[in-house]
Amino acid sequence: MKNLLVTGGAGFIGSTLVKLIIRESGSRVVNLDKLTYAACLDSLEEVTESPRYRLAQLDIAAGSEVRELLRREQPDAVIHLAAESHVDRSIEGPAEFIHTNIVGTYSLLEAVRIYWNGLPDHRKAAFRFLHVSTDEVFGSLGSEGSFNEATAYDPHSPYSASKAASDHLVRAWHHTYGLPVLITNCTNNYGPGQFPEKLIPLVILNALAGRNLPVYGRGANVRDWLYAEDHARALLRVLESGRPGETYCIGGESERNNLEVVRAICRLMDELSPKAQPHEKLISFVQDRPGHDGRYAMDIAKIRGELGWQPRVDFATGLRQTVRWYLEHRSWWERIHSGVYRGERLGLGAKT
Repeated sequence: MKNLLVTGGAGFIGSTLVKLIIRESGSRVVNLDKLTYAACLDSLEEVTESPRYRLAQLDIAAGSEVRELLRREQPDAVIHLAAESHVDRSIEGPAEFIHTNIVGTYSLLEAVRIYWNGLPDHRKAAFRFLHVSTDEVFGSLGSEGSFNEATAYDPHSPYSASKAASDHLVRAWHHTYGLPVLITNCTNNYGPGQFPEKLIPLVILNALAGRNLPVYGRGANVRDWLYAEDHARALLRVLESGRPGETYCIGGESERNNLEVVRAICRLMDELSPKAQPHEKLISFVQDRPGHDGRYAMDIAKIRGELGWQPRVDFATGLRQTVRWYLEHRSWWERIHSGVYRGERLGLGAKT
């Protein structure tokens, strides 16, 4: 049985990963999470009583406390997902993104390096630090081509710049100190349990309430959509078989522009929760966000060829499952809407 430390395990991707580990492996998981606004312990309900799961409420930037946690829990690997991740919020207030994504990653790396250096040789050789990042660090594509592991970094938002900085720190700790790291860059995730500030759950819940469905600009921005459980399986494959020092790009091979996504949700809502008029009538084109990247797409040849991973869930199937989940889990999102987030628009800060 492996001991795994997952940072940000109460977030969307993190909770999906933690549940998969507890459900399908014999590993033990310590979930290190600060429990910020986007964390949702309800998403972890199925594992909270497991003797192989434990929550440690802690900021990754709290160096001495993280070092003590590592000493006590003795993980065989760290999977680093803790991050501020919403582009619009990074435009409104970049300070938290700098603190968590850059300072926090630095502090975590130092705590892990000290812990790793103290391990006996056989455990030191087997240890891994998996850093989970985003395709947004690469900037924007034109109408053709795709990102891959050799793509130059060109971040355009405070969020993507902070994640790019964290990627560089992780690589530096590998090359300078020998820490056995792995890095993944993924495309847009979606699926059950995503915090409703992101496009797909926001549109589902607005449609359910009969509110306008906001589409930035003309909805032409293209993203590659990755079902969250597929992403979780990819992370475990990289952790098990990836080569230290290497980067692996993860994508769903499901490119759609934002307007196509919103219209697909509308069709599903017409079928699963019909109203007097088609849900497409609620689509409203709104002011675009500053610096909105045009297109992302990911070449997953490396992870497919070297590690044998590929997405299992196609976009139509995943989207249907996602819409059904939100329709069937009203109490989950009602608790969020009654507190930290009510669907308000963020990220309209003017360029200076």
